Amino acid sequence: MRPQDPPQGGPAGAALPALETLKQRACESVELNAARLGALSRAIWSRPELAYEEQQAHDTMTRFFSSGELPGAAWAVQPRYKLGTAFRAEWGTAAPQGPRPLRIAFLCEYDALPGIGHACGHNLIAEVGAAAALGLKAALESLPQPAPVAVQITVLGTPAEEQGGGKIDLINAGAFDGLDVVFMAHPSQENAAYLPDVAEHDVTVKYYGKASHAAAYPWEGVNALDAAVLAYNNLSVLRQQMKPTWRVHGVIRNGGVKPNIIPSYTELEFYLRAPSMKDLSVLTEKVENCFKSAALATGCKVEIKGGENDYYNVLPNKSLQKVYKENGKKLGIEFISEDCILNGLSEGNLICTSLSSIQLQMFVWKLLEHLMF
Repeated sequence: MRPQDPPQGGPAGAALPALETLKQRACESVELNAARLGALSRAIWSRPELAYEEQQAHDTMTRFFSSGELPGAAWAVQPRYKLGTAFRAEWGTAAPQGPRPLRIAFLCEYDALPGIGHACGHNLIAEVGAAAALGLKAALESLPQPAPVAVQITVLGTPAEEQGGGKIDLINAGAFDGLDVVFMAHPSQENAAYLPDVAEHDVTVKYYGKASHAAAYPWEGVNALDAAVLAYNNLSVLRQQMKPTWRVHGVIRNGGVKPNIIPSYTELEFYLRAPSMKDLSVLTEKVENCFKSAALATGCKVEIKGGENDYYNVLPNKSLQKVYKENGKKLGIEFISEDCILNGLSEGNLICTSLSSIQLQMFVWKLLEHLMF
């Protein structure tokens, strides 16, 4: 699919034809590489790997960007960048004498979920990140050299999104230093320029009691399973006073050994979500009180441990949202309403589907709009 004919005239009229030409070049690049990109996605999908263990996905991505079959100039690829399964690929225009280049990055995720593989579509995130980078690179390579503006394109492979916070590890390691703008797309059932990625906190709760024979000497035991059940029920009661935008969900990971042994140890894992870090702090305190009161009621000891990395809520960029939607509508894409977006919560509400080449093209168009104006 190609961009519609641009309007003429106005202060930006001279730049518009050139911009539309660059958009078309980006579209052509996505179409040209469609088979390679599809194979990349299928290779990752067919071999799901958990957080920090994405060895095959890492190797598949680095081979892709190191391949001599890709059109245009070669990418500079750094395998095992900062983390064992992260990578970095870079390409830039010939920089004229002048200011530092504009540094643009695309993120590629590729970890999977336990038991159900790539149900959240991270193989597609890898595909769209790679496609957008190739499209922008092709558009910039079509400009007369030396390029009128120096641009550095970076592709970052970011492991461990589902567990552990790989992007946070990379931020702390300096992988994002010097980048001006970073883009990522997530597959969804609907088209949206923004989804409310909320603040999130992981917590593991361990109860320690005392084992005893459940039939012969139950009074000698301290039942850690009772504590776990009470904690779960406490949270169920708390929901009545929770804000509509708060979310608490979890599982009992360890509930005991055998029915005739009073459990001396149980373990729960919960995720807490709220629209802001301020709200998340309030919710966390309420939830932890539920855990502590269950220990007090049963006589157990409790250990509450938060995850290594908390996820901050994402702040929307209204300017980029506007450009994204404008370009999407030119390609015939329909977007869900603002009300539908605001009623959603993080990626937990998304149903993952395939990404079309139209969506990949639109992703690059947004960048070209930024570069030309």
